[in-house]
Amino acid sequence: VQLQASGGGLAQAGDSLALSCAALGGTHAMGWFRQAPGKDREFVGSISRNGRGTFYAESVRGRFTLSRDTANDTVYLQMTDLKPEDTAIYYCVAGRIGVRTNTADYWGQGTLVTVSS
Repeated sequence: VQLQASGGGLAQAGDSLALSCAALGGTHAMGWFRQAPGKDREFVGSISRNGRGTFYAESVRGRFTLSRDTANDTVYLQMTDLKPEDTAIYYCVAGRIGVRTNTADYWGQGTLVTVSS
Protein backbone atom coordinates (compact mmCIF):
# COMPACT_ATOMS: atom_id res chain seq x y z
CA VAL A 1 0.00 0.00 0.00
CA GLN A 2 1.32 3.39 -0.96
CA LEU A 3 0.02 6.55 0.65
CA GLN A 4 0.27 9.87 -1.13
CA ALA A 5 -0.39 12.84 1.11
CA SER A 6 -0.82 16.42 0.05
CA GLY A 7 -1.89 19.73 1.51
CA GLY A 8 -0.66 21.50 4.57
CA GLY A 9 1.46 24.60 4.57
CA LEU A 10 1.34 27.84 6.50
CA ALA A 11 -1.63 29.18 8.39
CA GLN A 12 -2.45 31.68 11.06
CA ALA A 13 -4.23 30.84 14.27
CA GLY A 14 -7.92 30.46 13.61
CA ASP A 15 -7.45 29.58 9.96
CA SER A 16 -8.40 26.36 8.24
CA LEU A 17 -6.31 23.95 6.21
CA ALA A 18 -6.98 20.63 4.57
CA LEU A 19 -4.86 17.57 4.05
CA SER A 20 -5.61 14.71 1.73
CA CYS A 21 -4.18 11.24 1.39
CA ALA A 22 -4.72 8.77 -1.42
CA ALA A 23 -4.16 5.08 -0.82
CA LEU A 24 -2.91 2.96 -3.68
CA GLY A 25 -2.93 -0.79 -3.45
CA GLY A 26 -5.69 -1.61 -1.05
CA THR A 27 -8.58 -0.42 1.04
CA HIS A 28 -7.88 -0.02 4.71
CA ALA A 29 -8.79 2.05 7.67
CA MET A 30 -6.86 5.28 7.37
CA GLY A 31 -5.85 8.09 9.62
CA TRP A 32 -3.30 10.67 10.65
CA PHE A 33 -0.59 11.03 13.21
CA ARG A 34 1.48 14.11 13.82
CA GLN A 35 4.79 14.96 15.37
CA ALA A 36 5.64 18.40 16.61
CA PRO A 37 9.25 19.56 16.98
CA GLY A 38 10.77 18.05 20.08
CA LYS A 39 7.66 16.06 20.92
CA ASP A 40 6.53 12.50 20.58
CA ARG A 41 4.39 11.37 17.72
CA GLU A 42 0.69 11.50 18.52
CA PHE A 43 -2.51 10.14 17.07
CA VAL A 44 -4.79 12.67 15.39
CA GLY A 45 -7.72 10.74 13.98
CA SER A 46 -8.82 7.71 12.04
CA ILE A 47 -11.62 6.73 9.70
CA SER A 48 -12.98 3.32 8.88
CA ARG A 49 -12.79 1.60 5.52
CA ASN A 50 -16.31 2.58 4.61
CA GLY A 51 -15.92 6.08 5.95
CA ARG A 52 -18.76 5.76 8.42
CA GLY A 53 -16.71 5.55 11.57
CA THR A 54 -14.33 8.19 12.82
CA PHE A 55 -12.31 8.65 15.98
CA TYR A 56 -10.37 11.70 17.05
CA ALA A 57 -7.81 12.66 19.61
CA GLU A 58 -9.20 14.85 22.32
CA SER A 59 -6.88 17.67 21.29
CA VAL A 60 -8.52 18.02 17.86
CA ARG A 61 -12.05 16.81 18.45
CA GLY A 62 -14.53 19.38 17.27
CA ARG A 63 -11.95 21.19 15.15
CA PHE A 64 -10.73 18.50 12.77
CA THR A 65 -12.96 16.41 10.56
CA LEU A 66 -12.12 13.29 8.61
CA SER A 67 -13.98 12.27 5.50
CA ARG A 68 -13.43 9.64 2.88
CA ASP A 69 -13.99 9.19 -0.81
CA THR A 70 -14.38 5.44 -0.92
CA ALA A 71 -14.40 5.32 -4.70
CA ASN A 72 -10.88 6.73 -4.82
CA ASP A 73 -9.62 5.56 -1.44
CA THR A 74 -8.81 9.11 -0.53
CA VAL A 75 -9.11 10.54 2.96
CA TYR A 76 -9.47 14.21 3.75
CA LEU A 77 -8.55 15.91 7.01
CA GLN A 78 -10.26 19.25 7.33
CA MET A 79 -8.60 21.30 10.04
CA THR A 80 -10.38 24.36 11.39
CA ASP A 81 -9.67 26.84 14.15
CA LEU A 82 -6.01 25.99 13.91
CA LYS A 83 -3.80 26.69 16.89
CA PRO A 84 -0.03 27.13 17.11
CA GLU A 85 0.13 23.81 18.94
CA ASP A 86 -1.20 22.12 15.81
CA THR A 87 2.15 22.85 14.18
CA ALA A 88 3.64 19.50 13.27
CA ILE A 89 4.52 17.12 10.53
CA TYR A 90 1.37 15.19 9.71
CA TYR A 91 1.63 11.59 8.58
CA CYS A 92 -1.05 9.70 6.73
CA VAL A 93 -1.41 6.09 7.84
CA ALA A 94 -3.41 3.04 6.86
CA GLY A 95 -4.13 -0.48 7.99
CA ARG A 96 -4.18 -1.41 11.66
CA ILE A 97 -3.85 1.84 13.54
CA GLY A 98 -2.68 1.72 17.13
CA VAL A 99 -4.06 4.75 18.90
CA ARG A 100 -2.26 4.03 22.15
CA THR A 101 0.90 2.64 20.58
CA ASN A 102 1.16 5.28 17.86
CA THR A 103 1.70 2.62 15.25
CA ALA A 104 0.23 1.74 11.89
CA ASP A 105 0.84 -0.78 9.18
CA TYR A 106 1.49 1.73 6.44
CA TRP A 107 2.89 5.26 6.54
CA GLY A 108 2.95 8.02 3.99
CA GLN A 109 5.45 10.79 3.71
CA GLY A 110 4.93 13.61 6.17
CA THR A 111 3.48 16.95 5.27
CA LEU A 112 4.26 20.02 7.32
CA VAL A 113 1.61 22.20 8.88
CA THR A 114 2.80 25.42 10.48
CA VAL A 115 0.43 27.62 12.43
CA SER A 116 1.56 31.03 13.55
CA SER A 117 -0.02 32.99 16.37
